[in-house]
Amino acid sequence: MSEGLEGLIDRLITGGFFLEEAVEILEKGMIGKQLRAHTGNQSAAAKALGIHRNTLLRKMLQYGIDTKRPRPKPATSAKGKPAAQNKNRKRTA
Repeated sequence: MSEGLEGLIDRLITGGFFLEEAVEILEKGMIGKQLRAHTGNQSAAAKALGIHRNTLLRKMLQYGIDTKRPRPKPATSAKGKPAAQNKNRKRTA
């Protein structure tokens, strides 16, 4: 095991964490980091973690990790207004 992991294990033990709490801390941290690294793409994050996407979703719900993917900003017209709100837009039937 690497020195970094040994130090982490020592801190968890001396901090009085039970095994279940330590697993939760590690899983939450790794899931969050992979989701950020893959800009919310759950499939890519699950693959990087080596787990099935459904397992990732279950753990996200279990730990209260936001399951919503970031939404892109709406497209804007040339005048800077959102395209859906452009009142001068011609309608076609």
